[in-house]
Amino acid sequence: MKRSSDIKSGFHCLILIATASQEKRGPPGKDITTAIHHQQHISSGCEVQTNSSRMPLLYSVVARGTTVLARYATCAGNFAEVTEQILSTISPVDSSRLTYSHASYLFHYVADDGIVYMCITDDEFERQRAFLFLEDIKKRFQATYGAQVHTALPYAMNSEFAQVLAGQMKHFTESRDIDHISRLQGEVSDVKDILVKNIESLARRGEHLELLVDKTDNLNSSAVTFKTTSRTLARSLWWKNIRIIIFITLGLLVLCYIIAAMACGVGLNHC
Repeated sequence: MKRSSDIKSGFHCLILIATASQEKRGPPGKDITTAIHHQQHISSGCEVQTNSSRMPLLYSVVARGTTVLARYATCAGNFAEVTEQILSTISPVDSSRLTYSHASYLFHYVADDGIVYMCITDDEFERQRAFLFLEDIKKRFQATYGAQVHTALPYAMNSEFAQVLAGQMKHFTESRDIDHISRLQGEVSDVKDILVKNIESLARRGEHLELLVDKTDNLNSSAVTFKTTSRTLARSLWWKNIRIIIFITLGLLVLCYIIAAMACGVGLNHC
C-alpha cells in the first residue's frame, strides 16, 4: 500500500512516546534522568481493516543498539523512526524486559546479550502473550545466527529472518495453543510484569523508592515460594518415576521366577 494512498484516505495515527535518556551522570548514586517526549506520526494502513481482522501485532524488530538486523511490519507506518527513539535509550550491556505505553499502543522489548527484540502491539493484545512472542523470537534468532549477530551489518538477517518474524507474529496472534503456554508460565510472567510497573514508577517519581523496596521484598518472597513449589513438584515426580521403576522391576522378577518354576519346579530343584 503506498504512503500517498494512506494520506489521501486520511488514516493517520498519532503516537506520543515518552522515552527516558540519561542526560548526565553526577556523583555516585545521583544519576540524573530526564524524560524526553517525541511526537511521532504513523500513517498506518492497519486502520483500513476492520477491528476483527486487523492484526494486533503491528511491528517487530531485532536490533543491536540502533542497528536494525531484521524487522517486519503488518501494515505501513514510520515504525523505524518511532522504535529508534526507544532503542537509543536501552543499555547494550543490561538484560531487561520493559513496556512503554501510550494511548492505544504498547511497545514491548526484551534485551539480552546486547541484542534487543521489540514489538509494537495495540492495547488489546495481552502483554504476557507479547513477551512470549519476544522470547520465542529471541530463541530462534540466537539459535540461527549465534555470535555473528554482534558484528553483522545493518539488515544482514532481514531477507531471511523477516519471514520468521511474519510467521510467528501470525502464529502468536491466531494460535489458541499460546493460551496454554501462557497459563503454564503465568506465575513467572506476572512477577515480571509487577517488576516492570515498579521500575516505571521509580523512573518518574523518586518518592516511590521506599514503596518499591517493600514491593520488591514481597516480590522476592513470591519468587522463593514459586521456586519451592517447583522443587516440591519435581521431587514428587521423581519419586513417582522411582516407584514405577521398582514396580516394573518386581514384575519382571516375578515373571522370571514363574517361567523358571514351570521349567524347574517350584523350588527350582530340577534345573
